[in-house]
Amino acid sequence: MKNIGFVGLGHMGNPMVQNLLKADFDVKVFDIAPQAMKALETKGAVSAKSIEDLVKDREVIITMLQTGEQVKEVFKHLPKGVLFIDCSSIEITVTKELHKLAKTSNIIMLDAPVSGGVKGAMDGTLTIMVGADENNFKKALPLLEKLGKKVIHIGPEGHGQAAKICNNLILGISMIAVSEGFTLADKLGLDLKKFFEMSSNASSQCWSITSYCPVPGILPNVPANNQYQPGFMAKMMLKDLRLGLHAAEGVDAITPLGSLAAELYSIFVSEGHGEMDFSGIINLINQ
Repeated sequence: MKNIGFVGLGHMGNPMVQNLLKADFDVKVFDIAPQAMKALETKGAVSAKSIEDLVKDREVIITMLQTGEQVKEVFKHLPKGVLFIDCSSIEITVTKELHKLAKTSNIIMLDAPVSGGVKGAMDGTLTIMVGADENNFKKALPLLEKLGKKVIHIGPEGHGQAAKICNNLILGISMIAVSEGFTLADKLGLDLKKFFEMSSNASSQCWSITSYCPVPGILPNVPANNQYQPGFMAKMMLKDLRLGLHAAEGVDAITPLGSLAAELYSIFVSEGHGEMDFSGIINLINQ
């Protein structure tokens, strides 16, 4: 499985392709933005003229896209026998629909969304949560291990997307909680670097503090130090929170904090900050 087609070359897709190229895979790429393809040509990728061109002679197709409709459009062009790995974060219902179509079309499919942000994509340390038949998971594992540090077979078809939605529900809520805590600490006159040292070693410790602190000057290499350039865009966090709420409705789960987090991110995005990193929500809290 050395011949790979990759669709979606944004903040996550670009570094993922670079890691595949470093691992000596033959990668053909496609994106609606020509400049995104050209940037990877300098790294050794081959640009496709279209989705139809991309899938020719490819053993594996990987998608890293923003919506279920975009993934469905790529799926229409997949040839029989191909291994299809969708790393996008999309609706569980769409993922299950595509898995059914894959079975009737002799396509091997995995839903394999990722967590770890741009830095994880660059470093090849993503956590990849895979929903698939166990045999299909084993076929794809050597490839996925070039993209992530932790590749987990979370369950059957659709469970990768379900896990990602639950993960990002927690992440969205926790980032707001961290933003509130640090904002309050600042207003109470605490030294925020000392508060970080304490909170990152106390019961409030979480990834949003220790790996992605939203306060500038606390951690290196986080969006807060770069005027909240993404990273993971706030509008994408809002999308994922809404996916979580929709999924919760379908199984009668109660998610009051998820609902409130979605409301706050909706306000943040409506104020024109959709393309800011999601940790920039602290600017809404600290008004």
